[in-house]
Order: sequence, then C-alpha cells, then structure tokens
Amino acid sequence: MAYLDFTEMPAWQLAAEVVKEVYDLSALLPRSEDYALRGQVREAAIGMTGNIAEGFGRLYGKDKTNFYLYARGSSYEVRSHLLVGHKVGYFTLDAISSINAKCLKVVEELNKIIKNLSSTPSGSSNKNSTAQP
Repeated sequence: MAYLDFTEMPAWQLAAEVVKEVYDLSALLPRSEDYALRGQVREAAIGMTGNIAEGFGRLYGKDKTNFYLYARGSSYEVRSHLLVGHKVGYFTLDAISSINAKCLKVVEELNKIIKNLSSTPSGSSNKNSTAQP
C-alpha cells in the first residue's frame, strides 16, 4: 500500500497525537521552564511530525531514510525530556505514560518503513508515496 500524503501514515498520525499531548502536558509547567523543558519537549515533538513529512516528500530512499531516522531520534528525545521532567518532579509517570507508549509505537512504525526502504533496490522510491510493508 502506498500513501498519497504523509497525513495517511500511521507514524505521522501517532506523532501528531504526541504533539497534542505534549503541548497539553507542558502547558502545566511553570513559567521558568518556558525556554527550557517546555520549549525542548515541544520542539522535539514537532520534530517528529516535521521530519516524517519531510521524509515523505523526499525523492530518494536514502534521503527518506535519513529524515525517518531524525524523526525516530526526536521520539526518543521526547521520551527523555518527559522522564527528566518526572525526575525533577514536574510530571507523574501516569501523566507521561500515554505519550511514552505512543513515542515507542512511532519508532516501531518508522522502523518498518526504514526496513522497507533499505530493502528496495537502489534505495529509490516514488517521490509522492511511501510504501508500507
């Protein structure tokens, strides 16, 4: 199955849910965290969706893979920021558990795409679609 738009991709859809949840949760942080934890976790979450979209728009498999890997890294970054927020007492484990699970699912979905791209001859792919294994 090929996607006609990045918004059809389960990885992007889950990442967009993460963005919403991160924004809701980080809104509860104190003003002193505006440019620290709040900004960092929001930027990482937005990086997930943005890099998935950019990867989708790339013509060649290697370019696509690089952006999907960046999105994967951003997923781990979100998890790290939330765990640190828990360690310093801003978030409970219950409050971050849904986001954590969705980030791991995004990684799982991206791993499938990356594996599929790496098995494609010459690593090329249709510029307007991303094949789903």
